[in-house]
Amino acid sequence: MEILVIEEIALGYVIKDLISHFYPNSKPKKFVEVFSGGGTGKDVAIELGITNSIHLDLINGWDALTDEIPTGADFVFSHPPYWDIIKYQYQRNSYHQNDLSNKMSYEEFINKLNMVNEKIYHSLILGGRHVTLIGDIRKNGKYYSILKDMKWFGDLESHIIKIQHNCLSDNKIYSNHSFIPIKHEHILVFRKDKIWVFSIKVTESKKDNIMNITNITWRDLIQATLEFLNNKATVDDIYEILRKSKKAKNNHHVREKIRQILNKSTNFYKEKEYWYLKLC
Repeated sequence: MEILVIEEIALGYVIKDLISHFYPNSKPKKFVEVFSGGGTGKDVAIELGITNSIHLDLINGWDALTDEIPTGADFVFSHPPYWDIIKYQYQRNSYHQNDLSNKMSYEEFINKLNMVNEKIYHSLILGGRHVTLIGDIRKNGKYYSILKDMKWFGDLESHIIKIQHNCLSDNKIYSNHSFIPIKHEHILVFRKDKIWVFSIKVTESKKDNIMNITNITWRDLIQATLEFLNNKATVDDIYEILRKSKKAKNNHHVREKIRQILNKSTNFYKEKEYWYLKLC
């Protein structure tokens, strides 16, 4: 797997360059474009002399969630909506219930995108590629990585970073200028290398409690305890919390350990009987 970085270029040039790179000596046997929108991919196919391409989108009556991909292909390009950041019903001048840019929860969007991406993968012939162009988004102050959260079907062959200089967000004035603006998109190239068996990569997000783990230092536990106690605690206060931790299980000298770490670490200081967290 390789990671490349390219400067901003128009979508048509992206598709053209991808075809030229991965099929340098011949044209794809079949080029299918999913979420084809205004027809950029079709223009590229005509320019490259690809006469049997298919371009699928709600704008021409094809539903990515319910309709089948009508043919196998060795090159599929998809450029799905980035959740509801751009609402494509206004470009079509019509609402459709299965439009992935409709207002919906992020989890629902990812689940629907996964359905489409799996459908695309299974339509590939052996050795075929699904190339998808996807972006990250920030909404209501939260960063969403579609790249990370969607399922990956097939073997990742390339990850290309497409730099953007003219984004919709450039025209928005934010009251908080402390974040880094999103100036990139991702091009992922997935290859089908086996007929029957296929790879699925899922990023798992889960929550745990540091009281339930053992691979954490006593210093880190004490720091968390002081923060929980509003940065003022006696040894007994800290002990009463940490004696219930998994790290304290089977340790008969927890109180002594707490004293040792408090006295040894420069992160903590004492005034009278109280201990405090020190960061400077």
